[in-house]
Amino acid sequence: MNQHEAWMAFAYKEAEKAYEKNEIPVGAVIVFENRIVGRGHNQIEMLQDPTAHAEMIAITSAVATVGSKWLTGATLYVTLEPCTMCAGAIVLSRLSTVVYGAQDLKTGACSSLYNIVQDERLNHRVELVTGIMETKCSEILKDFFSKLRQKNNRMN
Repeated sequence: MNQHEAWMAFAYKEAEKAYEKNEIPVGAVIVFENRIVGRGHNQIEMLQDPTAHAEMIAITSAVATVGSKWLTGATLYVTLEPCTMCAGAIVLSRLSTVVYGAQDLKTGACSSLYNIVQDERLNHRVELVTGIMETKCSEILKDFFSKLRQKNNRMN
């Protein structure tokens, strides 16, 4: 197991927490100086907050831990490619690297639909590493949505 896979395993554990709470199973951790300084998993339904994405919660946690609004030198590990909102927060927080598992072809903003984090018009750009534990990260999402569809079909 390489270093990225080792850290992504922690993000995956966060995704499992979301799954157990009937949230879309996305998890994130932020690593700075070889330790986790922020964690998060989706809490949109629980908090009734459309901004309660795993990445946003992890960023809030990390800046509180390091005591700075800047996360320069830190790496975000997230199981699903960040959306436009999260990509904006990644740029604004000055994260150095984003490592993600599964691509999000519908709303991904770090290479699939858009690439906000590397847009040369912005004042900060982020290194990207993609496809880490991609199959495992995709499977938990597919399983979640399959069960959700089955539940919805039973209710109709």
